[in-house]
Amino acid sequence: MKPFLDEEFLLDTDTAQTLYHGTAERMPILDYHCHVSPREIAEDRVFHNLTQLWLGGDHYKWRLMRANGVEERYITGDASDFEKFQAWAATLERAVGSPLYHWSHLELRRYFGFGGHLTADNAKEVWEHCAQAIGGGMGVRDILRRSNVTLLCTTDDPADRLEWHERISASGALETKVLPAFRPDRAVNVEKPDFVDYIANLSQASGVPITGWESLTAALDERMDFFADHGCRISDHGLENLWFLPAAETELDSILKRRLAGASLTGQELWQYKSALLCFFARGYAKRDWAMQLHFSAQRDNNRRMFRQLGPDTGYDCIGPGVNLPDLARFLNALEETGELPRTVLYSLEPGDNAALVSLMGCFQGPGTAGKLQHGSAWWFNDHRFGMEAQLSNLAAGGLLGNFIGMLTDSRSFLSYTRHEYFRRILCGLLGRWVEHGEFPDDRPALERLTADIAYRNSIRYFGFEQYHLRGADTV
Repeated sequence: MKPFLDEEFLLDTDTAQTLYHGTAERMPILDYHCHVSPREIAEDRVFHNLTQLWLGGDHYKWRLMRANGVEERYITGDASDFEKFQAWAATLERAVGSPLYHWSHLELRRYFGFGGHLTADNAKEVWEHCAQAIGGGMGVRDILRRSNVTLLCTTDDPADRLEWHERISASGALETKVLPAFRPDRAVNVEKPDFVDYIANLSQASGVPITGWESLTAALDERMDFFADHGCRISDHGLENLWFLPAAETELDSILKRRLAGASLTGQELWQYKSALLCFFARGYAKRDWAMQLHFSAQRDNNRRMFRQLGPDTGYDCIGPGVNLPDLARFLNALEETGELPRTVLYSLEPGDNAALVSLMGCFQGPGTAGKLQHGSAWWFNDHRFGMEAQLSNLAAGGLLGNFIGMLTDSRSFLSYTRHEYFRRILCGLLGRWVEHGEFPDDRPALERLTADIAYRNSIRYFGFEQYHLRGADTV
């Protein structure tokens, strides 16, 4: 029997163990998509206990606690921090097979030196052990240093003034490079109740009075330039799905003016607006040499009662219908026709889309960038062992795994960097099995290059981060 979570966790062959311990384990981390707060980095927020570190804002854990029948006051309510931790401990011991079980225990080992496993019975002991490790407090910058993070990209709205990024950059005290990523969902989601108010905020931030389509795109152009001046190289979009319905600018101007006046839009008008704005953004990204990330198939805020109580991103989203592949193809083709298709990363929360997305990517690859179109890593409800192995296997079967840009945290927690360890162990496990089953030669230099590239180096090249001379970029 293998010990629980030992040094060879998920590494079931000699080759896997050699690749992980000799290469992957030594590589720094580049987190090109996450939801951590730049303000907390700028102010070097200090966490004083495990609940603050683990449970604040973590809707992954909140969902499991609700599934265990835990009352909301012990999740997002007014219970004490220790009471919330106790409720999580009682939940975790029932989470057999869950990646959260693995991540939580990896975090206990890597950040707090606790080598056992957490249960309802030993919750007090674990709490006290971690309290000693935390001492007077555990700061964000120390966590980033200990996690060996060389660069991370936050997720930022176009109307954001990026003052926290400016403070981080000006201080010069942080080894980790922190850059903004452009996330214009609120400008795209014309159907949302707060859209008109948002446009007013965007107008103020850009200095451009927004009265119609031309002024909207001028304002967004100004914001993209502003983000570029602050080092932005990546955009990101969260889309339930995509219907590509081109329209003339006169139509778009009329649609936007009516919406700004408070009118509702038809389904066709909604997607005419969204299609045009997504194309506008993509062309802007291509002009600025940014990469575009498209996240599809999250069905959000399903529990409306709890949405009214707690708001978005609180654990009430799920996997939605798969990507509308024909319209996604038409969208990519429209950009390709004019030579304005940027580097693009495609994600779908519906795992059944994996093979189709990989095959679609192959239609738009070309000279200049290895892996110009990428299949994004297993995301959200899929970032478990089987989801990661499926994503990697589909990419290997239908594309070029060696060009893959690797893992991201997609997290609001500063302790989530163990997800990179989890991914790297799974990657090495998969490569090791292929070698030992005779499906790939035991060419150690080639295997080490592949491992280092997928774990870290490909993301540096793909997003254009060479200018920062990041640690480990030339390792192996």
